[in-house]
Amino acid sequence: DDEKKKAAKQKTIDNTREFEATMVGNDPEVIADEADDEFSKYFQSETPPKVLVTTRPRPSKRLFHFIADLQRLIPKLHFYPRQKFSLKEICQFAGNRDFTHVIVLSENEKHCNGMTISHVGSSSGTIGPTAFFKVSNVVTSQTIPNHGASTAHIPELNLHGFGTRLGHRVGRLLGSLFPHDAEFVGRQVATFHNQRDYIFVRHHRYVFEEKKKHMIKKKEDDKKPLTVKEKVRARLQELGPRFTLKLRWIQSGSFDTQFGEYEWIHKRKEMDTTRRRFHL
Repeated sequence: DDEKKKAAKQKTIDNTREFEATMVGNDPEVIADEADDEFSKYFQSETPPKVLVTTRPRPSKRLFHFIADLQRLIPKLHFYPRQKFSLKEICQFAGNRDFTHVIVLSENEKHCNGMTISHVGSSSGTIGPTAFFKVSNVVTSQTIPNHGASTAHIPELNLHGFGTRLGHRVGRLLGSLFPHDAEFVGRQVATFHNQRDYIFVRHHRYVFEEKKKHMIKKKEDDKKPLTVKEKVRARLQELGPRFTLKLRWIQSGSFDTQFGEYEWIHKRKEMDTTRRRFHL
């Protein structure tokens, strides 16, 4: 019992994080704001998301493997070659063709290292925000041992660990990429798990396996018939891709490096004053 109490009281970076005044909890004001924000129509299944994904100029072959995996993860994700258009022009193009979001992938030395996500509004009426994430630890499905093959079913969405006001905003931006009428028959789930401001992205399928039937022995004087017990075991099968996001900045409105208004920007020297301070 003493050992259990010690284990329960063990301090970790997560449970000793610095107090963050913008932690949401069940704040009715925040709940009311989110019920009418620019993402509410996606979460209420009033507007189906339609996402355009493109790359930096001259993408590598490896990046196309990642894009193919993203198309299996995010329903209604359409790839368009970058050509010579600026990101601002791409956002305008997408908004005029009923796309709701634009994703732009950047890379360094043939490794994806950045993802810009811009909400271009479309029928939802509101443009923005735009967020840039650092991308790391990309593992495509073809390199995941014993990976499953995804189906066209809309996955269940699992957003976990977004506790602050900023975290809620980022979580809702990521969540708005997906339709919210999951087809549970497909048993697929897309997970965005925030831990210490790192967002771990995973794609799984629930697998239910029945164990072999076995007979339960009875006492010699027991005249009841033998009973048969079946056990069903649930496990997760990874489908891919697997990658990690780290928020660098978020802007109001569409992408604009010159005149865009930043809602939040990560400034290491000012913000990362301790290992126990987190923003999402």
